[in-house]
Amino acid sequence: MSFLKKLFSKEQPVIDSNAAFWAWFRENEKTFFKVLKNKGDVENDFFAKMSDQLDQLREGYYFVAGMNDEQTAELIITADGNLKNVAFVEALIAEAPSLPNWKLTALKPELDIENVEIAMSGLRYHKNNIFFYSNIDENYPDEIDLTFVHSDMTEENKEAISNGIYVFLDNYLGELSLMEDIDSLEFTTPQNATEELIPIEKLKGFLNWRKKEFIEKYDGIRYNTDNDSYNVLEAETPDGIPMMAALNAELLEWDSKASHPWMGVLVFNYDGSEGNGMPSDNDYQQLNSIEDELMVLLKDEDGYLNLGRETGQNQRKVYFACKDFRKPSIHFDAIEKQYPQYKVEFSLYKDKYWRTMERFA
Repeated sequence: MSFLKKLFSKEQPVIDSNAAFWAWFRENEKTFFKVLKNKGDVENDFFAKMSDQLDQLREGYYFVAGMNDEQTAELIITADGNLKNVAFVEALIAEAPSLPNWKLTALKPELDIENVEIAMSGLRYHKNNIFFYSNIDENYPDEIDLTFVHSDMTEENKEAISNGIYVFLDNYLGELSLMEDIDSLEFTTPQNATEELIPIEKLKGFLNWRKKEFIEKYDGIRYNTDNDSYNVLEAETPDGIPMMAALNAELLEWDSKASHPWMGVLVFNYDGSEGNGMPSDNDYQQLNSIEDELMVLLKDEDGYLNLGRETGQNQRKVYFACKDFRKPSIHFDAIEKQYPQYKVEFSLYKDKYWRTMERFA
């Protein structure tokens, strides 16, 4: 596989739906196939045109394309590690037409270790020079915290080699596994390693074992918040700006936090100039209404727990702990578009022990 490219041009006619994109692709697929197979002007006759169309569909789509075999070209649409776009990439490929000379794939797939060798900046990355070990913290036993080592890593080239190892893992594990199966990763030199080095080819087996162990421990666990109570906390910043938080006190003491390992944070920006950083009555009611709307869409029995909210300094932050990240990303994205007056931002990331909430303790 080759030809990874960020998509950003806006010169082509507007493509405003997955169906419109695939209709356009179907009209051009024979030309694209010939360009890839015959190694023609790939940049202008394939990349540029794909970029123009996909970027209009959604910001942050990337693609990889090449010949899978003599008769089949492969197009991989990738989120390039951006968790917020995974569900949208998968939905795009799910709507793809069946084309006889094309393999259309969502997210970069895993590769056999024998087929992964990366060359970057004069250095090579392969199964014989990359190793790993697991870091265990008794306070966070379910976290998968790994350190990776390259045999040629020094303090001087550590940053460059760390980037190379990440690219290697992205190809070896596949894009989704790298995002889902490792909670934290670090890099170190062979001299600074604190545990026995394990060959990288054993990584998939290790991750599968930890995943099975995790599922056996937490599969099926749900939490009902109907009878929970909320603590209201009031404070001031060092500058005297008021802050207020309403938090599910009982839920934050739950001993099965890791069963809902994805943290979603929605940030609403409002004009608090007349309230010392707090929202007006109208904004306060509207923000509460939006949160109620989210709780209808993301129910606790389905694996989405509203942990609480924080208000002040011209922002309302709403916190969700989630079983999965796909459904929240779709609904958060819709809220962002539905309420432009609040310049909504959101983030999704792995936080098995809800350490995001520890500052409220």
